Amino acid sequence: MTGALTPKPDRLIRLPEVQKITSMSRAYIYRAKNFPKPVKIGRASAWPESEVLHWLEVRKVQRLLA
Repeated sequence: MTGALTPKPDRLIRLPEVQKITSMSRAYIYRAKNFPKPVKIGRASAWPESEVLHWLEVRKVQRLLA
């Protein structure tokens, strides 16, 4: 079983899905200094799903510690 040790590739998600996951506006996503930067695919942008989910988890922890 060689596939068991192969890491799963990170899925790239487009802006509408990022907005749905985060409930953030397009402007906030692009302007926020601490939000993950998009990966450019030609003229389009996409975000690694794992980075967006990690960003959300960090925000949750910060809220609990405040």
